This record gives sequence, structure tokens and C-alpha cells, in this order.
Amino acid sequence: MKNEENLAYFLNEAKSIKAQNFEKKLQIALLGSFTLNGFEETIRVKCNQQKIECRTYVSDYNQYNQDILKKDSKFYQFKPELTFLILDVRHILGELYFHPYSTPVLERKELVATKVNEITNLIKTIIKYSNSRVILTDLQVPTYSPYGISEQNEEFGVKQIVREINTKIRSENKDESLLSILDFNEFIQKYGEENIFSYKQFFSGDMKISIEYIPKFVDEMMRFVNAVVGITKKCIVLDLDNTLWGGIIGEDGFDNIKLGDDPIGRSFVEFQKRLLALNQRGIILAINSKNNFDDAIKVINEHPNMILRENNFGCIKINWNDKVTNLHEIASELNIGLDSFVFFDDDPINREFVKNQLNQVIVVDLPSDSAKFAHVLTEMNVFESLMITEEDAKRKDMYLGQRKRVEFENKIGDFNKFLKQMNIQVLIKKADSFSIPRISQLTLKTNQFNLTTKRYQQDQISSFSDDKNKIVESAQVSDKFGDNGITGVYIVEKKDTEWIIDTFLLSCRIIGRGVEDIMLSQLIERARKENVKKIKGKFIPTIKNKPAENFYKEFGFKEEGDFWIFDTEQTIKKPEHIKMIKNE
Repeated sequence: MKNEENLAYFLNEAKSIKAQNFEKKLQIALLGSFTLNGFEETIRVKCNQQKIECRTYVSDYNQYNQDILKKDSKFYQFKPELTFLILDVRHILGELYFHPYSTPVLERKELVATKVNEITNLIKTIIKYSNSRVILTDLQVPTYSPYGISEQNEEFGVKQIVREINTKIRSENKDESLLSILDFNEFIQKYGEENIFSYKQFFSGDMKISIEYIPKFVDEMMRFVNAVVGITKKCIVLDLDNTLWGGIIGEDGFDNIKLGDDPIGRSFVEFQKRLLALNQRGIILAINSKNNFDDAIKVINEHPNMILRENNFGCIKINWNDKVTNLHEIASELNIGLDSFVFFDDDPINREFVKNQLNQVIVVDLPSDSAKFAHVLTEMNVFESLMITEEDAKRKDMYLGQRKRVEFENKIGDFNKFLKQMNIQVLIKKADSFSIPRISQLTLKTNQFNLTTKRYQQDQISSFSDDKNKIVESAQVSDKFGDNGITGVYIVEKKDTEWIIDTFLLSCRIIGRGVEDIMLSQLIERARKENVKKIKGKFIPTIKNKPAENFYKEFGFKEEGDFWIFDTEQTIKKPEHIKMIKNE
């Protein structure tokens, strides 16, 4: 294990963390049924490395029940936003863990129901009194049974008991939007029980995860942290030669590159299959390659073993420009920030150049052995999302449409003529069960055109949508090249004579087409019909929302103190090239 992965490294680093005014902030609570020494320091360091300002609360040894069930506990005073409830199977089952077969089958089944109810009650209590997202570790299925190979013949044996508890907890809480499960059995499968559990450390300090593997376990926890604060990466940018296939197309030729027909070629096929799976769930793929375009595109379109085809890529840069120039152009065409990129390139010189010039980009240190490429990709925790929405699954097609838009714009030349020929339609819809997950996702992830950058979880959006004094609506945008999906959101607080805009945002992929203007203009028109005199909103600047800085001013709002205010009797700016549809 590398030095920077040792627990000692994190314990030392935690002492030197200085107060930072990071944009991302999170209150994290750690509640456990065993010793959690080292967890808190490790998660603070890992958060700090990712520019997350993290405050933590750790329950006293095995005091999680008291913390949760006492309404005035220090846990609730801490006001956690993310709570890890880390339970171990020995503690939950007690003596039944060692000799389950001395208890009648009916009593074992009753115990399962009891334990499921107890754990479910803890989850619901945390959510009710703190509104914190809860991450529950499921219980480890024992690998040992005193009955040995006869365990499988026993009715409701210890392994089945644990599986049943895990299954029923998931089933009975499936509609709880603020609960997620950290699959502890998957963690054990990845690293091995003999590595993760040390009898010596267990006997000396009731540690159920060995100190050598605490940093690895915190990596699993960080998947949820990243998803909650919305710092997941959106786009994988790929070189071609010796990255998506073996060899150099310009030298080896179409028939001699390694792709699928031998052990080396099969490793590139496996890598591409993993990339395709991510692409199908919403991660954008792009190409950044120094190559002859015709040679490279022929492989992509015609090679029989190629998994990724041209339509899988949201942007293609195959030319002789340097990698940094191409990355800037990819960011511009996709209309996303450079901090959304993960860059794969086999050439260490190119990697170092990108690292030095664009520190926002995650540059993957690819090993020289292509057999390890797929493993490197699957071990990355930067693509996590608490929920994969239907919009995510459509993203590949949306960015293919975006590529066609850029080509069409370049062909037309004049931007205004381009907009008029795009046949843009905006459908305004009230929040419902279908759109609420996507609305929450946009508030968590949208940075560039986001006037207040307020982050809301799904249950909060649902609560807002049920409030008669709030408007929660989304904008679904389509044009001649396809459906962009739900890409705009606003949340408005209704007062008698004024409406206050709490949230107004637009996905980066449709900025600059007038969609933001049509959204606001129809909102003001509605306010005018309801005799509302003023629309008020704030612009809260962040490092990333510069594109939205002058939106209110350019629309005609007047600055008064902390607010920008629009008198509804004023002339309303309304784009003529967009057709607006209202769906009540």
C-alpha cells in the first residue's frame, strides 16, 4: 500500500488542515456499532483534497442508538446533512451469530423482523429529526458457519438470516428518497475478508475494519459524498492510438492495429465496453487525438471489433493541434467546464502537459499495460450519482444532437439566422414525480448559469412542489436536432404583491440560445396576470457562475440593495425565435 494510502498519512494530514472557504460545504456524521477511530480524519482529508469544506461529528463508542433516539442529542445539535450509519453483523445478531441453530426456526424469523424494524426505525428517526441523507452499510454475510458445507441444507441458517435482513431493509425503505445503501459485502468481495478483518485489532479495540483498509473503506464513503455535493464528472476525453486500440493507425494501418483478436487487442475491447456502459448511463465521451482524421474515423466507423462508434462521441477532435487546445475547444462545443473532464491518454508527455496547463482536468495516469485500463476506469469514484434519471440515459443522444448543432451553426455562419432555423421549443411543466429527481439533480450539479446556486435534495424539491406558496417548474427544450430534455428550472416564492425567485438555472448545454429569456418572460407575464407588482431575485456570485452575472441587468431588472427587481408593468424581453408551450 502506497504511503499516501496509509492511515498514518491521513492522521498526520488531518492535523494540518487549515480553514478554507470552499464553495462546497458538508456536515458529515459518523455513527457506528464499533470503533471508528481514523474514519473522521480520513474523510476530512479526502474532502479537503476535493475542495469540500467538511465538518464532522463522530458518535461515542457504540452510542449510535442514544444519539439517534434522544431528540436533544449532540448529533441533532450538529445538524448533519449526510449521516453514515455503520453497523456490523456481530453486534446486530449478538449470540445468534455464533450458534443460530440452538434457536428454533420460527424465533430466527421473528428476530429478522425485529432487527429490520429496529434498523428501519433508526433510519426514519434520523431523517425525521435532521432531514439528513442516511448512508447505511448493509450487514456482512458470514463466510463461516459451524455447520460447514451442511449450512446449505439448514432451514434459515445464519447466512440466510443476514441476507434476509439486508433484503428486507432495502425493500421496506425503497421509497425513502433520503436513504442510500453502501454495499459492505461488495467491499469485502473487492478486497477480501482476510485483509479487511483483523482478529488482533478486533480483540484489542473492537475494530471491525482493519486500520490498513480504513482509507479504502472511506473511498467507498466518498462516492456518496461526491454525489451529494454534486462534483461528479460529466465527460471522458480519450486519445485513440494505444488508448482505444493498440498500435498507431498512421503507421500500422487499419488491418494491423490490435483490437480484439489477441490478448492485447481484447484488453482494448474490454476497456471500450466499460466506456460504452458509462456512456449509456449518461457520461459524455469525446475524442482528443493527434491523427489523420480519415484514417482514425475509418477505424471508428468500420473496424469489426470497434465497440464505440462515431455516434457514441459528443465531440470529436482528430487533428494535429496540441491536447490542451483541443480540450478548450471540446469544452466550448459541449458548453461544459473543464472541471467536468477526465482525460485518458497513453502518452505521459501529453498527460503532463495537460496537468500543467489545466489543473481542473482529472488526468488519469494510465499504466503501460493495457490489460489494466478497464480496472483503472472501474475503480474511479468520480462518476457517481445518487440516482440515474431518464434524462441521464438520454444524454448520449442529446450531445450527439449538440454536435450536429455546432456543425449546422458553422455551416450557417450567422448566429441569429442559425437560431431562427433551429425551431426551438420550450415546454414549461410543473414539477411532478417524473421531473422532481431531475430538478434536484440540476440544482446539485448546475454551476455556470445558476443565479443562486442553492442545492436541493429530491425530498426538498418534492416538499416545495406541494407548497401552494411556491412555484416549482422545469423547462424541457427541443429543436430540429432532437430533445435536450429537462434543462431549465426555477423555484419561486409567491407573496401577495411580489414573487421572489429562489432558484433560476439553466443547463450549460443550452446556454446562449435565449431559453433563459423565454423562461423568465413567461414567468413575469403570469405574475402580471395575477396582479403581482414585482419580481425579485438575487444573484449570488460563485467561482463558476460568471455566465449568469448580468442576466437580470440585461433583462431589465433594477438593482436595489441585495435584490434585482422587475416592475411587471415594464416591457418584457421576449425572444421571437422560440416557441413557448405551457403544460399545466
